Amino acid sequence: MTDLPRTTPSQTVGPFFALPDGLPWPDGPEVVGTEEPDAILLRGQLIDGAGEPVPDGLIEIWQADERGRIQHPDDPRDDSTSFRGFGRCATNAEGRFWFRTVKPGALPTPSGGTEAPHINVTVLARGMLDRVVTRIYFPDEPRANAVDPVLSAVDPERRATLVAVPETEAFRFDIRLQGDDETPFFAV
Repeated sequence: MTDLPRTTPSQTVGPFFALPDGLPWPDGPEVVGTEEPDAILLRGQLIDGAGEPVPDGLIEIWQADERGRIQHPDDPRDDSTSFRGFGRCATNAEGRFWFRTVKPGALPTPSGGTEAPHINVTVLARGMLDRVVTRIYFPDEPRANAVDPVLSAVDPERRATLVAVPETEAFRFDIRLQGDDETPFFAV
């Protein structure tokens, strides 16, 4: 039986195969390579309801390219992209995660409007019955953020928790699963 993958202890979600062996993604957190001139770093920490880091979480991102194009059959635009726009990162012992990507462009809405540039985020972690989904918005898009239909639906006092914070050579986006400054999550 030594050929079988080892599993994590039984949890509400799972059991998962122990990371990083399980749920592999070939490029991990590298949505774009280091040679990409417009690459940005996105860093953060996954924090539980008691304010403690979550060392066994999994963060996934999915996004459009810098022109707002997505690689998906539902994107009807004829100049679709080959940009995959997906990354996956397990949290480390301090609950930290990171991604190298590009800042996405604005996306059209079905009603003819526009969504502000954003990155979709999925979080899986111990003790959760299901994944949670949120978004990361950018601080240099105040006008677009003000009219984004999803961000506008969030309580004004909580909107700032969805906007990344600029740091030296990176953006920071911490995810709080519960408690003070809990990250807003969306039903999808």
